[in-house]
Amino acid sequence: MRGIIKNFGGQRGDPIRVPDAEAAAARSGVLDAKQRLKMFDALEAAGISWFWATDDTGALTYLSPAAIGKFSDDRPVIGEHLGSLVETVEGSDSANRTRPLTFLLSARTTFTDQPVRLAGSIASDDTESGTWWALTGKPQFNKNGDFQGYRGSVKDITAMYHAELASSRAAEYDSLTKLANRHRMSRRLTTVLNAYRVEKRSCALLMLDLDRFKQVNDTLGHPAGDELLRQVSQRLEQIVPDGAEIGRLGGDEFQIILPDEDDRGKLGELANRIIQMISQPYSIEGSRAIIGTSIGIAIAPYDGIEPDELVKATDLALYAAKGGGRGQFRFYSNDLKESAEDRREIEEDLRDALAQGELEMHYQPAVDAKSHHVRGFEALMRWNHPAHGAISPVTFIPIAEDSNLIDELGEWALRQACEDAAKWPDEITVAVNVSAQQFVSDNLPKVVENALAASGLPAKRLELEITESVFMGDVDATDQMFKKLRKLGVKLALDDFGTGYSSLSYLRRAPFDKIKIDQSFVRGCAQDDNSSAAIITAIVSLARAMNMATTAEGVEALDELKCIAGLDADLVQGFIFSRAVPQTAVLEKLESGELRYEPVGPAKHRSSRKTLFRRVGVIHEDHHYSAMLRDLSRTGARIEGLVDVPVGTQLVLDLGEGQLVVGTVRRSQDATQGLSFETPLVSDGAGGLCTRHRVSPYMLAAAGMPLRALPPGHYAIPGQQGTTASTPKFMQVDVNAGSLRAG
Repeated sequence: MRGIIKNFGGQRGDPIRVPDAEAAAARSGVLDAKQRLKMFDALEAAGISWFWATDDTGALTYLSPAAIGKFSDDRPVIGEHLGSLVETVEGSDSANRTRPLTFLLSARTTFTDQPVRLAGSIASDDTESGTWWALTGKPQFNKNGDFQGYRGSVKDITAMYHAELASSRAAEYDSLTKLANRHRMSRRLTTVLNAYRVEKRSCALLMLDLDRFKQVNDTLGHPAGDELLRQVSQRLEQIVPDGAEIGRLGGDEFQIILPDEDDRGKLGELANRIIQMISQPYSIEGSRAIIGTSIGIAIAPYDGIEPDELVKATDLALYAAKGGGRGQFRFYSNDLKESAEDRREIEEDLRDALAQGELEMHYQPAVDAKSHHVRGFEALMRWNHPAHGAISPVTFIPIAEDSNLIDELGEWALRQACEDAAKWPDEITVAVNVSAQQFVSDNLPKVVENALAASGLPAKRLELEITESVFMGDVDATDQMFKKLRKLGVKLALDDFGTGYSSLSYLRRAPFDKIKIDQSFVRGCAQDDNSSAAIITAIVSLARAMNMATTAEGVEALDELKCIAGLDADLVQGFIFSRAVPQTAVLEKLESGELRYEPVGPAKHRSSRKTLFRRVGVIHEDHHYSAMLRDLSRTGARIEGLVDVPVGTQLVLDLGEGQLVVGTVRRSQDATQGLSFETPLVSDGAGGLCTRHRVSPYMLAAAGMPLRALPPGHYAIPGQQGTTASTPKFMQVDVNAGSLRAG
């Protein structure tokens, strides 16, 4: 501004200059305003800070041009509400540290460096993407105290935010799979359980361990193993429900946290889907790899209240799943602690079992599906433990694989089976199972050759049963092994066909003589609503086209046998003809000259019932009885111990550990009742059955018990405590002693 010249205090027309001090002040004020404006422009242009202002409704009245440039050209900015232009992302670190911007604006409070993301700056809810700002704002009021709007500044913190997020992820996420790491999963589980204990909510924890992963590392190398882990993590992310968190704890161990889930039916279904998906083949650097997984499941608050308690329960369940044969899931139960100790003892004793003669081979016949004449026997290993009695191969074979004893056991089995089969008629074959671990051993051809030479058994009478899991790892090594075995003259059978790894490429590449149809397709194949017959037909047709024979495994009922024979399967194995029997029984049968087996079994397939002999609780009205559980199926049970129970009576079976199942008496004779269940039981992953839900520890705590995981034993129905007991309606019988007593 120029100096002010006035006609003041002198002659008209004389120029009078403003006093120097006044002129200096005026001149200074004008220059400050310009300088402030230039400084304002410079800050905006340099991106050091931008500025914004709103009116009293929250609509923008000003935003630095460079900041406006961050929005699309066709989007109006001035005049829009600030809250519609930026957003606080729920679940982001910034959202956890600060209140939402809309709350701050409505509260008309001062805020500093509030992190927000430009709305619409990305197409998804990925909190790692987009443009991030830090907003600072101060409310403006007039002299009457009326709110006039906000004035503030904004800084672009995108680079800083991403750097901070990357640093945070490095500390909490696995660099290989991008899943949460052990530290984050532990912290997350602790947070969830602490909050849910107050809110009386449940949370399931799944622990996964990959089966045969070590073989991939050993045959294809560690880079291939890393790629396999990445693919496994991607499959888990596809199948695990929203709201769950998946973590890799290290190595080949994974963990899944499932909030608000305690339905063991749904959890079992999820576990089976995971097992099936993980078991599908992988393509890695041009090679084909096949692995499996075992899963342990525990649920809070039933199996644990504290994080370490729940993790330990899940570990025990996983340990049991692996010990039960792998490729399966297992729910935690109180008896698993004892089972884990038994497994360690079995592992130690297995080393001495061969030397002490505790192992022996039994043989199950494979008969012609139509004539029922025996064509061969499958050799099955049996172990009669001096302390534990008969131990199933399903139990000790996985232990042998884990303890590197499988090669020794496999070599003994081949020698013994060949020696026994050499004493049979010339036309009868013997089949011996070869584990995947044995198959990759370079010594296998020599072991087979030595067994044949020592026994004198012709190679054409020995059949090696191999599962599809051998088709993993090094394709060339697998093909070479098949060539070496075929060169010996032995026959090869593909065992358990159709159970998860099946691929026509196996049959095209491998020189199999026979396909064994898994028993899961045989069960109930004669039922109208069962699709297994169509699957069996397809397998038989495929085998015929490739000049392979077929054996149907696990036939137990007459209707199943008729169906299998009608579908043109060549051979049949199953209890309907014979269980596996010792060599002495085989020789007795063969020496009699009667090479035909008569089928003996139920007329029709029925749902498997687990024969039991244990005490259970029976609740009727407000009275608790004790009865003997004789057998159990998904839909019903047979109990003994109560008399005078009318048909139609509703009872509650207390199966222990908080498992209550409502049933209705359908048959009642003397002291025996047959019950049908209101809600079917579900698989416990171990071949047994369990209830979907259990008595909640929260309900028991509300009734006066301490809040803790469910201990072993039986429980009254919550709400009955403190009520006056009525006279028992039924007489309770001691079925062992034969005495009667009132309940």
